[in-house]
Amino acid sequence: MAHCNQRSPTSASNNEVNLGPSANPHARPTDFDFLAVIGKGTFGKVLLAKLKADNKFYAVKMLQKKIILKKKEQKNIMAERNVLLKSLKHPFLVRLHYSFQTQEKLYFVLDYVNGGELFFHLQRERCFTEPRARFYTAEVANAIGYLHSLNIVYRDLKPENILLDSQGHVVLTDFGLCKEGIEPEGTTSTFCGTPEYLAPEVLRKEPYDRTVDWWCLGAVLYEMIYSLPPFYSRDVAEMYDGILHKPLPLPPGKSEAVCSLLVGLLQKDQHRRIGAIADFLEIKNHTFFSPINWDDLYHRRITPPYNPNVRGPADTQHIDPEFTREMVSNSISRTPEFNASTSSNNAFNGFSFVAGEDSFL
Repeated sequence: MAHCNQRSPTSASNNEVNLGPSANPHARPTDFDFLAVIGKGTFGKVLLAKLKADNKFYAVKMLQKKIILKKKEQKNIMAERNVLLKSLKHPFLVRLHYSFQTQEKLYFVLDYVNGGELFFHLQRERCFTEPRARFYTAEVANAIGYLHSLNIVYRDLKPENILLDSQGHVVLTDFGLCKEGIEPEGTTSTFCGTPEYLAPEVLRKEPYDRTVDWWCLGAVLYEMIYSLPPFYSRDVAEMYDGILHKPLPLPPGKSEAVCSLLVGLLQKDQHRRIGAIADFLEIKNHTFFSPINWDDLYHRRITPPYNPNVRGPADTQHIDPEFTREMVSNSISRTPEFNASTSSNNAFNGFSFVAGEDSFL
């Protein structure tokens, strides 16, 4: 599921793409009861919805075609869909159940993950203990390592894109800025990400590799420990100068292990950064994670350090009230001003998908 990005990512424009033959032309919005707005983003909203056929709850990410076409972002939508299809089985990645489209909109039907964004909990608590930060960082690193094994670079890791499920485990979401086909030695050069978490090589507009995700992991861990991202400033130019040129500030009071990991992840030279040689294996073997049994972690046998205490599958207590106060009717109304041309409709051919044999189609 993808909630609103309070800190908005930037991404590059892309040309129109054809997504192949449609696999799910019959699903429609009327198959669902839409109950609450639970997130917002550049291209649309995320709603809590109940599927009428089986009364199960989902997060439905609803995107406006006209905005996607105007910003020439079809390629990123394809990447998001493809990554969702590839990550159906991982314990710390959100699952796609269906996708379908109408004349005006695209719909991703995803797991409703209702323990709240990590961003939401950080705002409320300011920072976490080291054991709690270690648990979340380990689960996120596991998910990122899995994406890398599929030659996918995530590129937009931040607390808004890390959800907690009803038990308190991590679920990574929002794959709109993922880049597919990046081999272990491969690079890409698109300027994208979220300002607070941009790696130096991205800011320098140099070719960058998968270690860009390990920089972002370091930035998220730093925020969990110290309550703000590293080099943070309201003045973006000043923040970028810090990312590029200033030494990493490490206020006292934290363990040597976490400081060592932060220095390794937030290494300005991507070739010297932890993860540059053996990727996720280097992260796993760092002393900060010595208390973690990685097999137990992957199989969700470690009890999370925080239980969101959700009241049921439709609970929204951990969703920012800024979203849930919004009228659902305003979100699902038609947009008649958009008259989709044949060519623009073709841009989304094959977007539709249904998981498995137990679908409602």
